[in-house]
Amino acid sequence: MTVFSQSTSIIQRDPAIAKMVEQLNADSLRSYVSSMVSFSTRHTVSTQTDAKKGIGAARLWVLGKFNQFAKESGGRMTAVIDSVIYKADKRRVDVDINLGNVVATLKGTDVNDKRIFLITGHLDSRVTKIEDRTSVAPGANDDASGCAAVIECARIMSKTAFPATIIFMTVSGEEQGLLGARFMAEKSKKLGLNIEAVLNNDIVGSNNSNETNIINNTQLRVFSEGLPFYELDSVSKNIRSMGLENDGKARQLARYFKETGERYIDNMEIKLIYRNDRFGRGGDHTPFVENGFAAVRVTEMNENFYHQHQDLRTEKGIQYGDLIEFMDFEYLRKNTGANLVSLANLAKAPAMPQEVVYVMGGLGNATTIKWNAPLSGKPSGYYVLVRESSSSVWQRKFFTAETTLKLPYTKDNYFFAVQSVNEHGNESLPVVPKVSVRTAPAAPARL
Repeated sequence: MTVFSQSTSIIQRDPAIAKMVEQLNADSLRSYVSSMVSFSTRHTVSTQTDAKKGIGAARLWVLGKFNQFAKESGGRMTAVIDSVIYKADKRRVDVDINLGNVVATLKGTDVNDKRIFLITGHLDSRVTKIEDRTSVAPGANDDASGCAAVIECARIMSKTAFPATIIFMTVSGEEQGLLGARFMAEKSKKLGLNIEAVLNNDIVGSNNSNETNIINNTQLRVFSEGLPFYELDSVSKNIRSMGLENDGKARQLARYFKETGERYIDNMEIKLIYRNDRFGRGGDHTPFVENGFAAVRVTEMNENFYHQHQDLRTEKGIQYGDLIEFMDFEYLRKNTGANLVSLANLAKAPAMPQEVVYVMGGLGNATTIKWNAPLSGKPSGYYVLVRESSSSVWQRKFFTAETTLKLPYTKDNYFFAVQSVNEHGNESLPVVPKVSVRTAPAAPARL
């Protein structure tokens, strides 16, 4: 068993991931958004037969980009439009439609590694009236920006082999009720896919807000649920007894996104927002949360509602509409980078350690944790993470090459977690310990 030492670990940038960051290009992101805006509208119920207009043309364009990148992947990446007939629901969809998500899969190289990491943005756009499928709806920031982040990550990452699988996806039907994301989430659950993380990028390319007039391109929000939506009744007793209201899967993913993003992306602070989504609203990560997957929403720091869900017009000197001229592509480049490095670090890392438990042995002010090796990957060791109960982020990381560590920190005041880490410093998602089953002492022998 490793015993606590006085030095914490210093985390370094993986040169291979840093090289990927250097390839991010604001002009490429601008070109993607320009192409998506050129389809006039990408409303989910818009035409699917026009080669130059509507959601159908937009989906084919994204598919073409993914197939272009696949040529550089050595056969590892494939792309399809995954579709289903969605029947008219008499709410936001008044006719039967072909609901399609554009999905590119970068297959992992380790046949024993079943992990999948997913990044998504929604391709559809809208104006003021949700049923208006013909008016010009550029959807530059909402959400061509998120789709551009997905496409740029696919461009860069397709050239690299990762042990785990990465899925790049642009979905339809977000504005009609998260339809495409729900289709994918429910399908993934039914197939038993091991999706360990979902990064949903929605409105990530503008640096200013209306009303408050704040301009900020150095901060990015990541939203994550606290108490799990999925099967809460069955786990609520343990959450309450252990004080884990702030340590669900989505919250751990959000912390990971913050730590990894800030490690690689200069002049960027990632703000943890302790909500599943913005006040009273929803996004495409929610169906994944509802189906038991760790999913978060990534969104710019200050939204501008003059340029969101608006008809194109000018009133009282204010130009309304989601137009490309209101975007900041250097900001979008940094936001895309935070996604890229999180995906790359996760997909390169060993799987999470197994059977992480506190070793219980009576009262004391030290904490012993033990665990088993991950199911896939070759860890060079493990990080034991520590934070005060009042801290929103992990404050210390202690490295050990063994699978047990004793620390002089009391479980009363601190929270703990364990990550697998490889020789390049790529860490898995953290695993919070459970309580090991206490073994009753043997009865004294009778004479």
